[in-house]
Amino acid sequence: MTDDRAVLVDTNVLLSATAPLRPLHRAALAVLNGWPNEGIPLTASSQVLREYLAVATRPVEVNGLGLAVGDALANVTAFRGRVRLLLESEPAWDRLRALIAAYGCKGKQIHDANLVASALTSGVTRLVTANVGDFTRFAAELEVIDLAALPE
Repeated sequence: MTDDRAVLVDTNVLLSATAPLRPLHRAALAVLNGWPNEGIPLTASSQVLREYLAVATRPVEVNGLGLAVGDALANVTAFRGRVRLLLESEPAWDRLRALIAAYGCKGKQIHDANLVASALTSGVTRLVTANVGDFTRFAAELEVIDLAALPE
C-alpha cells in the first residue's frame, strides 16, 4: 500500500467502538464509519484482531468486554469490511528487530513495535490510538493520531 492517507487502527479503537460506555466510543465510531467515507483507508494487522478477540471475550471483571465468542467474531467480520489486513512478512520481522534495537523496546513494548513494523513495511505511516504514549518513541517514523483529540 502506498496511500499516504492510510491509517493503522490500534486495538483500543476497535474496543472503544464496540463498548458504548467507553469514553471514546463515539470518536472510535467516527473513525471506523466516517474515515473510509472521506477516502481515508483503514488498516489493521492480525495482531490487532487477535488482541481485540482476547479482550472482547475476556470477562468484564478482568477488564474485558465479556462478549460471547460468536459476537466477538461477528464484530471482527464487520471490522474486516472496513479495514485492509496488513501482512506479517519477513520484511516486517526484519523491521521489528531493527525497531527493537533502535528504540530499546522490551516486554509489552514489543507488541507496539510489531504494529509499527507491520505498518511501515506496508507503507502505512499513520496510526490512530487511544494510547499515544505507547507509540511516542516511534514518532520519527510514524504519525500518531490521538483518538481522544478527534472530534466525535
